[in-house]
Amino acid sequence: MRAVLQRVKRSWVKVEGKVVGEIGRGLNVLLGVGRGDTEEDARKLASKIVNLRIFEDDKGKFQLSLLDIKGEVLVVSQFTLYANVKKGRRPSFEEAEEPKRAKELYERFVEEVRSFGVKVETGVFGAMMEVYIENWGPVTIIVDSSQL
Repeated sequence: MRAVLQRVKRSWVKVEGKVVGEIGRGLNVLLGVGRGDTEEDARKLASKIVNLRIFEDDKGKFQLSLLDIKGEVLVVSQFTLYANVKKGRRPSFEEAEEPKRAKELYERFVEEVRSFGVKVETGVFGAMMEVYIENWGPVTIIVDSSQL
């Protein structure tokens, strides 16, 4: 699983002009599921993300986690994180998991983050979405479960 984390003051997602998920201070997580990813990948990734110290303390140092600041998370499915652009001009998505299994693992990831007591909002899996991100920093981090 791959996640692009953006620290936000607030973030929301719209589907067909309607807000379907909205958070305040915390993380916008763009989440991709790759072929062969497992429930264990979802668990490891969720734990890493909620405990990652990417929020400043009163001295301006990255010492606080999402849990420490009681932050929120907006998770948006993003199969394009598995784009392969080695050949030609059109990306290949062969490394992305098939939709049914990807949705299962996406939902598992959301459950895992919620298990830490974090408020989680989501987009709509597989839908065309408009994602609004009010960056805080900006701070953007890429995490891949295969590297955990």
